[in-house]
Amino acid sequence: MDMNKLHILAIATHPDDIELGCAGTLIKHVNAGQAVGILDLTEGELGTRGSVALRYEEARKAAEVMGIKVRENAQMADGFFRNDEEHQRKLITYIRHYQPEIVIANALEDRHPDHGRGGRLIADACFLSGLAKIETNRDGVNQQPWRPKRVLHMIQDRPLKPDFIVDISETFEEKMAAIHCYGSQFYSVDSSEPITYIATGKFMEDIRSRDALLGKHIGAAYGEGYICESIIGINDLNALVLPELP
Repeated sequence: MDMNKLHILAIATHPDDIELGCAGTLIKHVNAGQAVGILDLTEGELGTRGSVALRYEEARKAAEVMGIKVRENAQMADGFFRNDEEHQRKLITYIRHYQPEIVIANALEDRHPDHGRGGRLIADACFLSGLAKIETNRDGVNQQPWRPKRVLHMIQDRPLKPDFIVDISETFEEKMAAIHCYGSQFYSVDSSEPITYIATGKFMEDIRSRDALLGKHIGAAYGEGYICESIIGINDLNALVLPELP
């Protein structure tokens, strides 16, 4: 068995995108014994608060909280990366290296333009990664084509309508603990750094409220929503029935 292979690879533009959008889901799969990894596309170097070095340390701590097997950074240019051949080929090398069954990506539409652009880049690279005539190598070794079975786009700032919702009631507080690892990015009474969109006293409550509303739609305390551009097939109708809540 390939020791690099992951069941889920979560790919997002900025360090902390994953924690804010899909950490509860990732922790569920980690707890189930499945290999989960994260790839941050940029170092978040244009962020108003903190520094690149601090973001790396925060990302490392958050990965530990979530139990993530591996976390890498593609070091694309924050704010200026493009969905073009150069960036697609770079991303393909990671997809082929880890051979994920499922990729979780940025939302295709969001407040931050990097999120939508990143979501489209990730989706396109996942498709192209399956084409045998696209040649790539990592560490001097030629790679085999690999296409994830499913690409899912998480719900971020914009209240988009999800195609399905994952119950994260049991892992929500762990998700919040992972988010809090990014102390430089969020509000603190002790910080003298500028106030930003996500660095207000209300932002964490907004995350809790968003996930609570998503959970309410499926009769759960908390949920994370996903959009899938391809049609999802099921074996039978029993796959649509959640266990009864206590």
